[in-house]
Amino acid sequence: MLVNSKELFKKAQEGHYAIPAANFVDMESIKNHVSLAEELGLPLIIAVAESHLGDTINLEDAALVGRKYAQKASVPIVLHLDHGESYETCKKAIDLGFSSVMIDASMKSFEENVAITKKVVEYAHERGVTVEAEIGHVASNFNENDKEAMYTTAESAAAFTAESGCDSLAISIGTAHGVYKAKAIPEISFTSLAAIRAATDTPLVLHGGSGSGDDNLSKCARGGICKVNIYTDLYLAAMKAIEEEDTSDYFKVLRAARKGMNECLAHYYKVFGTKA
Repeated sequence: MLVNSKELFKKAQEGHYAIPAANFVDMESIKNHVSLAEELGLPLIIAVAESHLGDTINLEDAALVGRKYAQKASVPIVLHLDHGESYETCKKAIDLGFSSVMIDASMKSFEENVAITKKVVEYAHERGVTVEAEIGHVASNFNENDKEAMYTTAESAAAFTAESGCDSLAISIGTAHGVYKAKAIPEISFTSLAAIRAATDTPLVLHGGSGSGDDNLSKCARGGICKVNIYTDLYLAAMKAIEEEDTSDYFKVLRAARKGMNECLAHYYKVFGTKA
């Protein structure tokens, strides 16, 4: 069933677990992610990032196929726009039928971030759509010009959620997007997480979950993170499975990719302690 994130995150907060946000880049991965969630009887957030639109899927197709599989699923599925870069993109995703959107204005000033987020929230809430925002900045290992994370403080998180009205908040506590160099596991500030959790009741989100270490992520879920984004590990798992397969047959390639992604997603369900 297609749902927004509100009730799912409320249950996650009460149960001290997190729900995976499995990013997709094509129609095949949408189908794979949802089928595994159904097999396990667990909720799932399927997400497409604005930066990934274009080569393999566009926003219209993501909405059409995502809604199709979410609506017929036997478990709760959130169709989420990840890292929406503008009000206009978020509005378009909402109009196309996404049940959740993220507006990422984290690189703007606090005041600008609040103003843009509040505008998205007003439009989304009138249509039953939930909104994720970000404060601080989760750096990207893929971008050599984006090396420095801006850590989220408890004070700024409390002020931002109160002023913007966002439904969930992505925070920066030590993770980064992409592949960590030398496969190093990041140092996560659990002290910061505890302080932010104490300062706001708004559900918290962790970006850059891939490669961040099972123990770290499990502790984050128990400590108040309701949603963990995973993308890199899913597709690395798919590529590893393909490399181990006979690639002379296209259908074997598809089956191998599916197997790799599903095993990775199933693993993270266990790490996050996700419950039905």
